[in-house]
Amino acid sequence: MSEYSSPFSAGPGVMTEDVGVVTGDLELRTVSSGDGVVTAKVRYAGADEWYRLRGGQCKLVDDADHAAVHSLLVGVLNRPSG
Repeated sequence: MSEYSSPFSAGPGVMTEDVGVVTGDLELRTVSSGDGVVTAKVRYAGADEWYRLRGGQCKLVDDADHAAVHSLLVGVLNRPSG
């Protein structure tokens, strides 16, 4: 099992399964269950509650790719000015 977290800013917001669109200063957390399944969640910076990203789960062929998937997600989601 591995886990990564990164801060990012989502001016236009990101869609979650739990509460709809969240915007502003957020944190991304991706967790690999060890069998290649990676789940992505976000929360408001400093908050306690995490929300599942819409479509935020995938199965990796090699769990070693988890870091690259996390980095890619941060790059796509970080849109501070839209």
